[in-house]
Amino acid sequence: MQRALRYGGKLVREAARGEHVQTFVTEAVDWPDSAPALREQVCALVVEHGERDPVKRANSWTKADPGFSRKLGEAGLLGMTWPAEYGGHERSQLERYVVIEELLAAGAPVGAHWIADRQSGPLLLRLGNEELKRRWVPAIARGEAFACIGLSEPGSGSDLASVRTSARRDGDGWVISGQKVWTTGAHVSHFMIALVRSEAGSERQQGLSQFVIPMDTPGVTVKPIIDLTGAHEFNEVFFEDVRLPASALLGTEGEGWKQATAELSLERSGPERYLSSMVLFLELVRHAEGKDDPALMEMVGRLAAEAWTLRLMSASVAAKLARGEDPALEATIVKDLGNSYEQAIPQLVQSAIDFDDADAEILRAVCFYLLQVSPSFSLRGGTREIIRGIIARGLGLR
Repeated sequence: MQRALRYGGKLVREAARGEHVQTFVTEAVDWPDSAPALREQVCALVVEHGERDPVKRANSWTKADPGFSRKLGEAGLLGMTWPAEYGGHERSQLERYVVIEELLAAGAPVGAHWIADRQSGPLLLRLGNEELKRRWVPAIARGEAFACIGLSEPGSGSDLASVRTSARRDGDGWVISGQKVWTTGAHVSHFMIALVRSEAGSERQQGLSQFVIPMDTPGVTVKPIIDLTGAHEFNEVFFEDVRLPASALLGTEGEGWKQATAELSLERSGPERYLSSMVLFLELVRHAEGKDDPALMEMVGRLAAEAWTLRLMSASVAAKLARGEDPALEATIVKDLGNSYEQAIPQLVQSAIDFDDADAEILRAVCFYLLQVSPSFSLRGGTREIIRGIIARGLGLR
């Protein structure tokens, strides 16, 4: 048992370093034959962009480097599953999973293209008119167009049905007025897909629509939200009588709620839902090496086993997508379990280490994750209460 626990910790350590991620649960997922070559390709690309500092690697998927995103586009590693007609590469969902897993494991700065590649591009391909698809999708695949999501508003938080930003008809077009907040990456984005109220007097889920809003449109103002560490990932976005053509409507008028919730399922199942605290777990493994502490090794083994399971579940969602199935419920479950896991790690590590014996690196990482990063894990993509309500309905429990 002790050997198994130590081996589990070794697997996770290697995975989070981006060395041998494929050692996890390979017998349970039918990984493509191209997986080893893809991993090597990604590792070669991130040599100059990977991050070793455990604090700087926190939430690396929100760190933007447009130049690096363009390199990935040139290498054919963006828009991987999309049709060639729109600049995609028609590869499988599991091949894409391999790539994003390696990028996250290396701490690569993927924040510029992350949202566009993960959900905005697929949403445009599914619901966009030809004008929208031709304008944005090939540019996303080249790593030249980045996107943000316009959901949260002041006073609404995760209660998306309470959004007040409005769209009113004006001749053949629309006029958008209102405000979005906590908008990740708006300062580097070329367009936003925003959920707004398009039917005056409507309430809750009714009368909502989605619009594609170029960020350089007159009347759009982006103001930074700087966190306590001085980092700039979030923004406020203001719309002052922003005029859009009729073609800016995404999908069907009044179907915004259904469209937005379907979009969120693309956000909830990826490996970023359990790898955000993995660097801190690595620090725990490093701290435990050479110590004769059965309780500490038991914690390492348990956390390794949970990571192993979450990876399998997350990859299984990608496998369902590859089969053309709808994994909305499974994706939501991965999101809830993954957030619980990554949010628990800082507290567990804090309780496990002797602060008089620990080195500065792990102490610095614990403080940063515990106080600055982990509180947000259960908020992004929907709060835990919202997510568990969705799971209960999906299981027929309410």
